[in-house]
Amino acid sequence: MSSILRTFGNAFPESKQPRLWLSLATRGLLVAALFLLVGCETETTVKNTSHTFRTVVIDAGHGGHDMGTHSRWGGTEKMAALDTALRLEPKLRAAGFNTILTRNNDYFIPLGGRTRISNSQDNAIFISLHYNEGPNREAHGVETYYRSKYARELAERIEGSITSLPGVASRGVKTANFWVLRHNEYPAVLVEGGFFSNPAEASRCANPGYREALANAIAAAIIAERGPLQQQAPATPTLAATTPAATQSPAPIPATR
Repeated sequence: MSSILRTFGNAFPESKQPRLWLSLATRGLLVAALFLLVGCETETTVKNTSHTFRTVVIDAGHGGHDMGTHSRWGGTEKMAALDTALRLEPKLRAAGFNTILTRNNDYFIPLGGRTRISNSQDNAIFISLHYNEGPNREAHGVETYYRSKYARELAERIEGSITSLPGVASRGVKTANFWVLRHNEYPAVLVEGGFFSNPAEASRCANPGYREALANAIAAAIIAERGPLQQQAPATPTLAATTPAATQSPAPIPATR
Protein backbone atom coordinates (compact mmCIF):
# COMPACT_ATOMS: atom_id res chain seq x y z
CA MET A 1 0.00 0.00 0.00
CA SER A 2 1.33 3.39 -0.91
CA SER A 3 2.76 5.52 1.87
CA ILE A 4 0.41 8.25 0.61
CA LEU A 5 -2.72 6.23 1.27
CA ARG A 6 -2.03 4.14 4.35
CA THR A 7 -3.62 4.97 7.74
CA PHE A 8 -2.72 4.11 11.34
CA GLY A 9 -5.93 2.26 12.19
CA ASN A 10 -6.25 4.28 15.39
CA ALA A 11 -7.20 7.84 16.29
CA PHE A 12 -5.41 9.83 13.59
CA PRO A 13 -5.05 9.23 9.84
CA GLU A 14 -1.55 8.51 8.57
CA SER A 15 -2.43 10.13 5.25
CA LYS A 16 -0.53 13.28 4.38
CA GLN A 17 -3.82 15.03 3.54
CA PRO A 18 -6.02 16.40 6.40
CA ARG A 19 -9.73 15.70 6.34
CA LEU A 20 -11.56 18.48 4.51
CA TRP A 21 -14.26 18.96 7.13
CA LEU A 22 -11.82 19.84 9.89
CA SER A 23 -11.69 23.52 10.78
CA LEU A 24 -8.37 25.30 10.75
CA ALA A 25 -8.43 25.50 14.53
CA THR A 26 -9.06 21.78 14.85
CA ARG A 27 -6.28 21.05 12.41
CA GLY A 28 -3.95 23.15 14.48
CA LEU A 29 -4.86 21.25 17.62
CA LEU A 30 -4.32 17.92 15.86
CA VAL A 31 -0.90 18.99 14.63
CA ALA A 32 0.08 20.18 18.10
CA ALA A 33 -1.15 16.94 19.69
CA LEU A 34 0.71 14.79 17.18
CA PHE A 35 3.86 16.85 17.69
CA LEU A 36 3.67 16.29 21.42
CA LEU A 37 3.01 12.57 21.03
CA VAL A 38 5.92 12.08 18.65
CA GLY A 39 8.16 14.25 20.78
CA CYS A 40 7.53 11.99 23.76
CA GLU A 41 8.94 9.00 21.88
CA THR A 42 12.67 9.58 22.12
CA GLU A 43 15.42 7.43 20.66
CA THR A 44 16.28 6.20 24.16
CA THR A 45 13.20 3.95 24.02
CA VAL A 46 14.82 1.94 21.21
CA LYS A 47 17.43 -0.65 22.18
CA ASN A 48 20.47 -0.62 19.94
CA THR A 49 20.59 -4.27 18.93
CA SER A 50 21.61 -3.52 15.36
CA HIS A 51 24.87 -5.50 15.63
CA THR A 52 24.02 -7.90 18.45
CA PHE A 53 20.57 -9.28 17.53
CA ARG A 54 19.98 -13.00 17.43
CA THR A 55 16.22 -12.89 16.76
CA VAL A 56 14.49 -11.52 13.68
CA VAL A 57 10.78 -10.75 13.87
CA ILE A 58 9.33 -11.09 10.35
CA ASP A 59 6.07 -9.23 9.83
CA ALA A 60 3.98 -10.04 6.76
CA GLY A 61 1.88 -6.91 6.28
CA HIS A 62 -1.93 -6.92 6.27
CA GLY A 63 -3.83 -10.24 6.30
CA GLY A 64 -7.40 -11.44 6.71
CA HIS A 65 -9.93 -8.75 5.87
CA ASP A 66 -7.09 -6.25 5.34
CA MET A 67 -5.89 -7.01 1.79
CA GLY A 68 -3.52 -4.07 1.50
CA THR A 69 -3.11 -2.98 -2.09
CA HIS A 70 -4.29 -5.23 -4.91
CA SER A 71 -4.40 -5.27 -8.68
CA ARG A 72 -5.25 -7.63 -11.51
CA TRP A 73 -1.54 -7.86 -12.32
CA GLY A 74 -0.17 -8.48 -8.84
CA GLY A 75 -2.98 -10.10 -6.88
CA THR A 76 -3.27 -9.04 -3.22
CA GLU A 77 -0.53 -7.48 -1.14
CA LYS A 78 -1.44 -9.55 1.91
CA MET A 79 -0.65 -12.82 0.10
CA ALA A 80 2.50 -11.53 -1.64
CA ALA A 81 3.82 -10.23 1.70
CA LEU A 82 3.04 -13.55 3.39
CA ASP A 83 4.76 -15.54 0.65
CA THR A 84 7.84 -13.32 0.92
CA ALA A 85 7.92 -13.72 4.71
CA LEU A 86 7.66 -17.51 4.44
CA ARG A 87 10.57 -17.50 1.98
CA LEU A 88 12.71 -15.22 4.15
CA GLU A 89 12.20 -17.07 7.43
CA PRO A 90 14.02 -20.37 6.62
CA LYS A 91 16.97 -18.51 5.12
CA LEU A 92 17.54 -16.69 8.41
CA ARG A 93 17.05 -19.86 10.45
CA ALA A 94 19.63 -21.62 8.32
CA ALA A 95 22.06 -18.79 9.13
CA GLY A 96 21.60 -19.41 12.85
CA PHE A 97 19.04 -16.76 13.78
CA ASN A 98 15.95 -17.25 15.90
CA THR A 99 12.92 -16.27 13.84
CA ILE A 100 9.45 -15.10 14.84
CA LEU A 101 6.60 -14.78 12.34
CA THR A 102 3.85 -12.34 13.29
CA ARG A 103 1.56 -14.44 11.09
CA ASN A 104 2.05 -17.59 9.04
CA ASN A 105 -1.30 -17.65 7.26
CA ASP A 106 -4.05 -15.38 5.98
CA TYR A 107 -5.37 -13.77 9.15
CA PHE A 108 -5.24 -10.28 10.58
CA ILE A 109 -2.94 -9.11 13.38
CA PRO A 110 -3.63 -5.57 14.70
CA LEU A 111 -0.73 -3.13 14.58
CA GLY A 112 -0.44 -3.09 18.37
CA GLY A 113 -0.21 -6.87 18.35
CA ARG A 114 2.63 -6.81 15.86
CA THR A 115 4.74 -4.44 17.95
CA ARG A 116 3.92 -6.32 21.16
CA ILE A 117 5.23 -9.49 19.54
CA SER A 118 8.45 -7.70 18.67
CA ASN A 119 8.87 -5.95 22.02
CA SER A 120 8.43 -9.21 23.94
CA GLN A 121 11.56 -10.71 22.34
CA ASP A 122 15.13 -10.55 23.59
CA ASN A 123 17.85 -9.00 21.43
CA ALA A 124 15.83 -8.65 18.22
CA ILE A 125 15.19 -6.62 15.09
CA PHE A 126 11.89 -6.21 13.22
CA ILE A 127 11.33 -6.47 9.44
CA SER A 128 7.90 -5.59 8.00
CA LEU A 129 7.20 -6.71 4.42
CA HIS A 130 4.86 -4.84 2.09
CA TYR A 131 4.19 -3.97 -1.53
CA ASN A 132 3.33 -0.53 -2.84
CA GLU A 133 0.79 1.39 -4.92
CA GLY A 134 0.38 4.92 -6.24
CA PRO A 135 -1.90 7.02 -8.44
CA ASN A 136 0.74 7.12 -11.19
CA ARG A 137 0.96 3.76 -12.96
CA GLU A 138 4.51 4.58 -14.03
CA ALA A 139 5.73 4.74 -10.41
CA HIS A 140 8.11 1.86 -9.77
CA GLY A 141 10.94 0.68 -7.58
CA VAL A 142 11.67 -0.45 -4.04
CA GLU A 143 11.78 1.80 -0.99
CA THR A 144 12.80 1.04 2.58
CA TYR A 145 11.67 2.93 5.68
CA TYR A 146 13.04 3.30 9.19
CA ARG A 147 12.49 5.63 12.17
CA SER A 148 15.13 4.94 14.81
CA LYS A 149 18.69 5.98 14.05
CA TYR A 150 19.71 2.46 15.06
CA ALA A 151 17.77 1.04 12.10
CA ARG A 152 19.22 3.33 9.43
CA GLU A 153 22.22 1.20 8.53
CA LEU A 154 20.07 -1.93 8.27
CA ALA A 155 17.56 -0.10 6.06
CA GLU A 156 20.38 1.05 3.78
CA ARG A 157 21.80 -2.46 3.56
CA ILE A 158 18.41 -3.93 2.68
CA GLU A 159 17.66 -1.29 0.05
CA GLY A 160 21.09 -1.72 -1.51
CA SER A 161 20.84 -5.51 -1.53
CA ILE A 162 17.38 -5.58 -3.13
CA THR A 163 18.20 -2.97 -5.75
CA SER A 164 21.30 -4.88 -6.80
CA LEU A 165 18.87 -7.37 -8.37
CA PRO A 166 18.61 -7.03 -12.16
CA GLY A 167 16.04 -4.46 -13.25
CA VAL A 168 15.07 -3.36 -9.72
CA ALA A 169 15.11 0.41 -9.21
CA SER A 170 15.67 2.21 -5.91
CA ARG A 171 13.29 4.85 -4.59
CA GLY A 172 15.60 5.40 -1.66
CA VAL A 173 15.82 4.89 2.08
CA LYS A 174 13.40 7.13 3.96
CA THR A 175 12.25 7.92 7.48
CA ALA A 176 8.59 7.38 8.36
CA ASN A 177 6.35 7.50 11.40
CA PHE A 178 4.46 4.25 10.75
CA TRP A 179 3.00 2.55 13.81
CA VAL A 180 5.17 -0.57 13.55
CA LEU A 181 8.28 1.62 13.40
CA ARG A 182 7.53 4.18 16.09
CA HIS A 183 6.15 1.72 18.65
CA ASN A 184 9.01 -0.75 18.31
CA GLU A 185 11.59 -1.09 21.07
CA TYR A 186 14.02 -2.64 18.59
CA PRO A 187 15.49 -1.42 15.29
CA ALA A 188 12.62 -1.75 12.83
CA VAL A 189 12.52 -1.53 9.04
CA LEU A 190 9.59 -1.57 6.61
CA VAL A 191 10.24 -2.74 3.04
CA GLU A 192 8.05 -1.89 0.03
CA GLY A 193 8.99 -4.52 -2.54
CA GLY A 194 7.46 -2.95 -5.65
CA PHE A 195 4.36 -1.28 -7.07
CA PHE A 196 1.18 -3.26 -7.67
CA SER A 197 -0.24 -0.21 -9.48
CA ASN A 198 2.44 -0.51 -12.17
CA PRO A 199 1.38 -3.32 -14.57
CA ALA A 200 4.91 -4.47 -15.41
CA GLU A 201 6.24 -4.28 -11.87
CA ALA A 202 3.11 -5.89 -10.42
CA SER A 203 3.55 -8.83 -12.78
CA ARG A 204 7.12 -9.20 -11.57
CA CYS A 205 6.01 -9.02 -7.91
CA ALA A 206 3.47 -11.76 -8.62
CA ASN A 207 6.28 -14.02 -9.89
CA PRO A 208 7.46 -16.47 -7.21
CA GLY A 209 10.97 -16.20 -8.65
CA TYR A 210 11.10 -12.49 -7.86
CA ARG A 211 9.79 -12.98 -4.33
CA GLU A 212 12.44 -15.67 -3.79
CA ALA A 213 15.14 -13.28 -5.01
CA LEU A 214 13.71 -10.54 -2.81
CA ALA A 215 13.82 -12.82 0.23
CA ASN A 216 17.41 -13.80 -0.61
CA ALA A 217 18.43 -10.15 -0.88
CA ILE A 218 16.81 -9.19 2.44
CA ALA A 219 18.37 -12.21 4.18
CA ALA A 220 21.82 -11.34 2.81
CA ALA A 221 21.51 -7.78 4.14
CA ILE A 222 20.40 -8.93 7.60
CA ILE A 223 23.23 -11.45 7.83
CA ALA A 224 25.75 -8.82 6.70
CA GLU A 225 24.44 -6.34 9.29
CA ARG A 226 24.86 -8.76 12.21
CA GLY A 227 27.76 -10.81 10.98
CA PRO A 228 27.55 -14.58 10.47
CA LEU A 229 26.24 -16.72 13.29
CA GLN A 230 27.08 -20.36 13.83
CA GLN A 231 25.15 -22.51 11.41
CA GLN A 232 22.48 -24.69 12.96
CA ALA A 233 20.13 -27.36 11.72
CA PRO A 234 16.82 -25.94 10.48
CA ALA A 235 14.14 -25.99 13.18
CA THR A 236 10.42 -25.48 13.15
CA PRO A 237 9.74 -21.76 12.71
CA THR A 238 8.29 -20.00 15.72
CA LEU A 239 4.93 -18.35 15.39
CA ALA A 240 4.06 -15.61 17.84
CA ALA A 241 1.62 -16.69 20.54
CA THR A 242 -1.45 -15.33 18.83
CA THR A 243 -4.37 -16.96 17.11
CA PRO A 244 -6.67 -15.72 14.36
CA ALA A 245 -9.66 -15.87 16.68
CA ALA A 246 -7.95 -13.68 19.24
CA THR A 247 -6.57 -11.14 16.82
CA GLN A 248 -9.04 -10.68 13.99
CA SER A 249 -11.15 -7.57 14.10
CA PRO A 250 -14.92 -8.02 13.67
CA ALA A 251 -15.14 -5.12 11.19
CA PRO A 252 -12.88 -4.05 8.31
CA ILE A 253 -10.11 -1.59 9.18
CA PRO A 254 -8.33 0.59 6.57
CA ALA A 255 -5.08 -0.85 5.24
CA THR A 256 -2.35 0.08 7.68
CA ARG A 257 1.34 -0.19 8.47
